Amino acid sequence: MGDYEFHYHWEWRLPAGPAQVWPLVADTNRFDHDTGLPAYEEDRTAEADLTNGRHRLRFRIYGVALEWDEEPFEWVAPYRFGVVRRYKPGLLQPIAQLRVRAELFPQPDGGTRLVYEVWAKPSNWLGYAAIPVQIGLISRWRFGAAFQEYGRLAAAARQFVDVPGRGVQFAPGGRERLAKISQSLQELGLDPALIDRLRQTISEADDMSLDRIRPYALADHWGVPRRDVLEVCLYATRLGLLDFQWDLLCPSCRSARDSVPELGEVGRTVHCHTCHIDYTANFAQSVELTFRPNPAIRPVPPYQEYCMSGPQSSPHIAVQQLLGPGDRREVLPLLEHGRYRLRTMGLPGGQLLQVLPDGEVERQLTAVPAGWQNVEYALAPQPKLLLENLTDAEQLFILERLAWSDDAVIAAEVTSLQRFRDLFAEEALRPGDQIVVGSLTVLFTDLVDSTRMYREIGDAPAFGLVMDHFDVLRAAIEAEDGAIVKTIGDAVMAVFRRPAAALRAILQAQAVLQAAEKRPLLLKAGLHHGPCIAVNLNSRFDYFGSTVNVASRLEKFASGSDVVVSTAVAEDPEVCDYVQAQNIRMEPFSQLLKGFDDQEFSLWRLMGGR
Repeated sequence: MGDYEFHYHWEWRLPAGPAQVWPLVADTNRFDHDTGLPAYEEDRTAEADLTNGRHRLRFRIYGVALEWDEEPFEWVAPYRFGVVRRYKPGLLQPIAQLRVRAELFPQPDGGTRLVYEVWAKPSNWLGYAAIPVQIGLISRWRFGAAFQEYGRLAAAARQFVDVPGRGVQFAPGGRERLAKISQSLQELGLDPALIDRLRQTISEADDMSLDRIRPYALADHWGVPRRDVLEVCLYATRLGLLDFQWDLLCPSCRSARDSVPELGEVGRTVHCHTCHIDYTANFAQSVELTFRPNPAIRPVPPYQEYCMSGPQSSPHIAVQQLLGPGDRREVLPLLEHGRYRLRTMGLPGGQLLQVLPDGEVERQLTAVPAGWQNVEYALAPQPKLLLENLTDAEQLFILERLAWSDDAVIAAEVTSLQRFRDLFAEEALRPGDQIVVGSLTVLFTDLVDSTRMYREIGDAPAFGLVMDHFDVLRAAIEAEDGAIVKTIGDAVMAVFRRPAAALRAILQAQAVLQAAEKRPLLLKAGLHHGPCIAVNLNSRFDYFGSTVNVASRLEKFASGSDVVVSTAVAEDPEVCDYVQAQNIRMEPFSQLLKGFDDQEFSLWRLMGGR
């Protein structure tokens, strides 16, 4: 049919700037759904023949089956993105190739001029007839309606979850169950305003928004404390309003490529069809707790993908560009402060970068067969980057933020919360599984002279005081987002995400116990911070490893009017600030620890304070 190509050029004015509209406009999965395209299927058998993020996809539309090889999306956030699709020949295949490019230009009034272009090459006479109708007329109207709606949402600081879904379907009796459970949540003393917002979201949001409810992202959007929203979701799950799932995030694209209903299934190997890699999710970083409505309230259909690998499927990637051998390309991204890495899918390692206010405004970054330079460059937030491919192979350049998003409720965090452990004690790993959960602060305590107390006042009164002391510890630990792992006699093991939280908790507990009216109690305590391993012990979470072993040996050096901490705790910046603010005295000392080959540890004794 020759090389004739239809070209369509459309423009829309949006009332918000590129950085505000980018998360909506560049969500190509949502856009394809909103503009009426069907969900696709992927031909996984073609993975071995495709490189650099290419995929073979197919769907059926208007009774016609279309199959194509999709090039990797290219983008420079938040200013442009595009993709090329090469269609397989067939009798009823109307199109040979489709190219799409969107560009966002900032305007003096703070808005955006969105330029959207489509190039479509017909493969036969059916294409010559269908392309002007489907793309030139129908798509133009649908695209414009979607982009204008996205612009209004961005200008009002709203998100997709705020848009009422069409044809919302409740399960039989679902509305009544929703009202009843909402009332039960209020009776538990949870924030009525948050309960109402969650109820409204479940009642009105569309299915795509409810497939993965992310509590911290919701809290940030609502402008309320993250922990409050998480607790409402946890209680709502316990009462049957929500179900939770553990999403296993790919370490490369960071998308949820599989989900499991129980922690016991987390250790499985997962295949990411976007990155063409197999991986086991990192418990400390890439196992995320998300929620969805219970089917007895509102059934949400299984998740479907409408577009693969668009910019918002990997929002941590600021730039993605495909360069052939010898190619050079200039890009001008808008970068957040922090550390980045430039890598390609065909070369090991990467080039480290750091974005700073006074960083370089221009920098050439070159991929060579020998690898990347062992130096970290400093870039300005809006740099001019010249990407160059000096290898003899095509390279997909990827510029990504190294820091993982902090709006995910990661498994290592939630399983160290007392509220989660109380509500879901049955959640545990499979017997025998061991998963590194990242760094935790481990607390061990022990009552001073508890044996003498039993002799002096009798078993029953002494036991009552021990139970009271557990209540005090529990309240102090929970107030600092920690969790009691287990009790051993009258001793306690607890974990926290941050050293300062653990220190505040134990100092509060000691103060309350020492001021008790019935009988003042002294509580010895030791703190250490470091990597831990989570295991399933008697169907409950427990933690093991050198960090736990060191922490368990520190409390014996305490007197009950102090806290013994390791150097890892004492040198934590937040701890240093807290110690100074509270006028706490720190006395260093050294001690041999049993089981560590007579290794001498530098320890600190913390005393006094306000």
